[in-house]
Amino acid sequence: MKSIFLAVIGLFAVSTTQAAERIVATVNGIPVLESQVKKHMGKKGDRQTALDKAIDDILVQQAIDNSGIKINYAQVDQIIEGIAAQNGLTYGQLLDALDYQGISYNAYRQQIANQLLMGEVRNQAIGQSIDVTREQVEALSQQLLQQAKEKGTEKKVSAKQYEVRHILLKLNPLLSDTQAKAQLTQIRADILSGKTTFADAALKYSKDYLSGANGGNLGFAFPESYVGPFQKTILSSKKGIISAPFKTEFGWHILEVTDTRESDRTVDAYRQKAYEQLVNEQVKDVERDWVKALRKHADIRYLK
Repeated sequence: MKSIFLAVIGLFAVSTTQAAERIVATVNGIPVLESQVKKHMGKKGDRQTALDKAIDDILVQQAIDNSGIKINYAQVDQIIEGIAAQNGLTYGQLLDALDYQGISYNAYRQQIANQLLMGEVRNQAIGQSIDVTREQVEALSQQLLQQAKEKGTEKKVSAKQYEVRHILLKLNPLLSDTQAKAQLTQIRADILSGKTTFADAALKYSKDYLSGANGGNLGFAFPESYVGPFQKTILSSKKGIISAPFKTEFGWHILEVTDTRESDRTVDAYRQKAYEQLVNEQVKDVERDWVKALRKHADIRYLK
């Protein structure tokens, strides 16, 4: 009977505590409790400020949980060795200094790891908060270019464009990597031997039907307008030389650079300048309070 009585008393106490605990807000569905707010309130604390701090705590913890960042403790050990060296200490002397201050090595190591983690989470939060639109870039680039023209400080920028033609074979259940590469190797050999022309082979074999109908010609373009492997092959190819077969996300290709020309890229340069300026302005603003950036995409609801 005594055990049952004590259990009932205990249950009553827990139920009373839970009933007294009030949810004052939610952050992405996570409740903010009255007790969490009270922890941030001093003797003359402001309730709204304390509530905001409690919300920030939850946002930071959510950012850590969602970041997927894992600390490399080998890197932590390297940092600690670097700290010792910067202070003119051997590794052993640093351990002695920590011990003298009553700090365990494991605690110090974890502190460094936490600092690394928070640094990565901060950078991730800042990066995710940057929001620059095409319209903003276009408007600012035109403004910067017009101002430069009026002041006589416009800087002309030119770059090389490449005229390229290619033949594409796309993979399918009946055409493997090995087969596509072998077929393109044979097509290339036939073109080089004069059995066929590049244009005829493109029309007959290329699965890029639009360019294939035009002899494989893609026209003039800057290399960066193409995917990485294609861009790399363009830059490494000599004019008039058909490349060896290479693979991109679209399939297997051979290409030939047929011509080059210098082209004006002044407008593109000012677009890049505008983009960098807009990003830097946002980064500076967010760096002042990166936790505030977490609120940008958070669902925060205040309850009465």
